[in-house]
Amino acid sequence: MTYIRKAAVKTVKAAAVSAVLFFVISFTIYFFNLDMKLTAAAEPYLEKWHDRVKRERKL
Repeated sequence: MTYIRKAAVKTVKAAAVSAVLFFVISFTIYFFNLDMKLTAAAEPYLEKWHDRVKRERKL
């Protein structure tokens, strides 16, 4: 019985730590607007690739 309780407490602790860590990371990304900074840095490479793609022009 105590083994099951210890395992459950360990699992709940791991879940709580994971949730807090996820919140801290996602809040940091939100606060510093890192997603848009990464997108702005990748934009020239994405545009270069997009301009090379062959297109079909059917109307």
